[in-house]
Amino acid sequence: MGCAASVYAVGRKQRKNIPEVTVFVPSIRVPLQSDLQRKLRGLIPNNLADRISSLRNQIVLVAEDTGGSAIGELQHALEQYLSLVLGLTKKEHGLQELVEFKWKTLDGKQETCVANSWFELLCVLHMMAMLALSEASLKLIPKSSSTSEKFVSADSMREAIDLLLKAAGYLDFCIHDVLVRLPPDIKNSLPEDLQEAVMEGLLNQALAQGTELQLGLAASSQNATLSVKRRLACELLSYLGQAHCCLSEGNNSYGDGKKHLLFIKWKYLEAKAAAYYYHGLIVDKGTEPSSHVNAVCCFLAAEELIAESKKACLSFCLADPVTRAPPPWGVMKHLNKKIPETASKKYQMYGYLLDQEKGVQVLPDLPEFQLSLKPDDYELPSIDSSWDSEKWDIPGQSLKEHLNDCEDGMTTAA
Repeated sequence: MGCAASVYAVGRKQRKNIPEVTVFVPSIRVPLQSDLQRKLRGLIPNNLADRISSLRNQIVLVAEDTGGSAIGELQHALEQYLSLVLGLTKKEHGLQELVEFKWKTLDGKQETCVANSWFELLCVLHMMAMLALSEASLKLIPKSSSTSEKFVSADSMREAIDLLLKAAGYLDFCIHDVLVRLPPDIKNSLPEDLQEAVMEGLLNQALAQGTELQLGLAASSQNATLSVKRRLACELLSYLGQAHCCLSEGNNSYGDGKKHLLFIKWKYLEAKAAAYYYHGLIVDKGTEPSSHVNAVCCFLAAEELIAESKKACLSFCLADPVTRAPPPWGVMKHLNKKIPETASKKYQMYGYLLDQEKGVQVLPDLPEFQLSLKPDDYELPSIDSSWDSEKWDIPGQSLKEHLNDCEDGMTTAA
């Protein structure tokens, strides 16, 4: 109790300093400033080298000056930069392993340097995914709301779903189209947040939270049937189970690893409570006594899971770095009240049947459904026209001059 009281007290006094989390976003990885012009001099036209270097440095400055909050500006710059980076990945240009690319987490705790242009492409797409997740989170945090109640509009939910699917699309492309291009030694030595298992876990989390929003929209719709709500809750549970499985494969001691797993556990318990609640409502429509007994078991399980989810939420918030959970909203705003009410009412009605079968009754299995949400199909942009080598006019540079440039670069770095 002391820990909980301390967190809530800190939240009251320093609310602006403790971020609210609706969508979990790992630390964003940003590029480190470097002189690419020197490394590319004499290999490609000077104006092309200048564009690559200046655009990359622009991304560095905007990211560091704004802490990654200038999402629109960064996304636009990254998309422009992406079409230039593609030229570095083409075998015919012979530049794939010639330039070292440096990246760091925005908190500065980890730096990575890899001499491979596919690594640069991977980092750019990963950053775009993190920005999409960040934007989705912002859509779900109203600019003005009381501390005890939160309202998120249906339009904001739909926009957040689109952003979550876009982020999932970037991550899916990273896993299946970029990681496979990296040599095994580089692939195996990548930071944990760029490893396949962790990106797969984050991808499933994005799909899960998109499904969570769909469930929230269904819960507030008079046209959505109980079957639809149960299906969405069960799908949400499956996505979160896959996310937990993927994240458990990796090294959870990295950066946000522990906190990420705690977030998934919290959301998993909420989803399971919702699934049993809606399953119970459907089972309770049966006329046999066993149907009512099964329904009561579902409602009691949902009630227990809701209590466990609140403990899991607190554990997540307390894990470093400390964060705030938003007030109940979406489907959980409805279920936090309905589940205890329904469990109490139905136990009063049918508890005697449950008592009669004590020791025999088993909690019903939840139905399984084919998962419906998929990542957006992502396609790389067209390569920048400046990479048309037939139009290149590269100033002559002797081998001695090129070597001198390299030595100057080493001296500067030292």
